[in-house]
Amino acid sequence: MAPEPRTEVVAMSMTETESNVERIAGFSLLGKLGKRVLRPGGAALTERLLEELAIGEDDDVVEIAPGRGRTARLILDAHPASYVAVDRDEASERSIVPMLSGPSQQFRLGSVSRTGLDDGACSVAVAEAVLTMHPRAAKEHILDELARIVRPGGRIGLHEVAYRLDDPVDPVDVAELEQTRICTELTSHFRVSFNAMTIDDWTELLAGAGFELLSVHRAPLRLLEPERIIADEGVVGAARFAANVLADPQIRRRITHMRAAMRRNAPHLRAVALVARRG
Repeated sequence: MAPEPRTEVVAMSMTETESNVERIAGFSLLGKLGKRVLRPGGAALTERLLEELAIGEDDDVVEIAPGRGRTARLILDAHPASYVAVDRDEASERSIVPMLSGPSQQFRLGSVSRTGLDDGACSVAVAEAVLTMHPRAAKEHILDELARIVRPGGRIGLHEVAYRLDDPVDPVDVAELEQTRICTELTSHFRVSFNAMTIDDWTELLAGAGFELLSVHRAPLRLLEPERIIADEGVVGAARFAANVLADPQIRRRITHMRAAMRRNAPHLRAVALVARRG
């Protein structure tokens, strides 16, 4: 496995900090500060998702919005027949392209709802932390695009957020009004649209696009908790991230507010890994 690029301590000027820290999307800020795992359930839930997908050497894989490439590396280690990453973020391109080798491995600039890929381009599609950031209508468009590029009988793997309303182990009643409040608060603090759904809603949405839900795995929503950061980034990576956060008061305040908002709402939410099959 190729070594991951080092993440140096970030030194933001006060001018840059004052103008950008409060406006930048939370996940983009975390990435700039050295957080490489930005999935709701952390690296462990991603690994569980890939186990369920059981990617093999005969699979053609498309990964939507691969980000910094942690999942991409795991997929490539399975030696699929082909791999295509689709993202509109040039920072993602800079992270992914050095991992690729040969004509069967590609990076393509594109959006989640318009990949530019051919019909039936893949047997497996992976999209993590993508759909939760869109309202229902946009979710439907994204799943329609996945249905278009995934061959009949192929699989998709999603890593998203669900309410605990229908959690079979530890359900928590989350009224519709409370769901709206949670989405509004997390959207405000993370500066990205946050639109979680119940598992029943996820199942209905997948069925509408022609997918049958095969499995659901859950994990606590603890993205910014110290133990999760260490588990995801390793001790050295976690120390670099902490140093970057502590280096500037405005950054520290923003991250503190983001973590507090997640802590307040985590009892009502779960990170979920969903695997579904195309009909």
